[in-house]
Amino acid sequence: MQLKFKYPSKDQLPAEHAALYTERDGAWFLNAEDVVDASSFEDLRKQKSALQQQLDELNKRFDGINPDDVRAQLAEKRKLEETQALKTGEFDKLLQSRTQALRTDFEKQLAGVASERDTLNAKLTDIQINQGVIIAGAKRGLRSSAIPDITARARSTFKLVNGVPRAFEADGSTVRVGRDSVTPMTVEEWIDAQVSDAPHLFESNSGSGASGNADTGSRHQITNPWKRETWNLTRQGELLRTDPAKARALQACANHKS
Repeated sequence: MQLKFKYPSKDQLPAEHAALYTERDGAWFLNAEDVVDASSFEDLRKQKSALQQQLDELNKRFDGINPDDVRAQLAEKRKLEETQALKTGEFDKLLQSRTQALRTDFEKQLAGVASERDTLNAKLTDIQINQGVIIAGAKRGLRSSAIPDITARARSTFKLVNGVPRAFEADGSTVRVGRDSVTPMTVEEWIDAQVSDAPHLFESNSGSGASGNADTGSRHQITNPWKRETWNLTRQGELLRTDPAKARALQACANHKS
């Protein structure tokens, strides 16, 4: 039997594995280390993929077109038109009327594409920051119901710099430093601060260090012998012999983290 991460009610829990689940926010969740509801990651992944595709399509539409070069050419053309205007003739009037409409339409399209591109970049940035925060938060026992809160807090602190989330002070320009008071604060350090500043967003045993330790957490918390930091071949063999379903669930959790 393959274990589910979440059951909506206690009566749906498999009796032989009920001890592995904990009630939280009206539902029952598998009490394993570093696990967040897969739907949260899947939604973010789909949004990111869709936005990236839209952004790629926009870039293809204007591949090889430099807006600055186009503006420079339009400026040069206006100079030529002014020179031509010194001479009288129907050809000059016809040229001016036709090129003016083309120039206006192109500039509108260029401005619209630039605005759309900036909007897509902003959305993509939000998704990448959200992913980093959710992954780091899961390691500290972030509640699934707290994901909207924690990501909103993160977006007011982090910006994407060269593809990496960077924390800034309230002024939006001063880089926030980490514990060493020199290097920029990492997402993990920021999450550690949230455990202290907003403990209601995390499980009660998340503040004692690495969450999920069987000796310091709740009595049903599992030390995963398939995780790199707690790798234990003897324990793996025992679980495979005595409880294959639990073994598969723990293997899945370890693979999910990696």
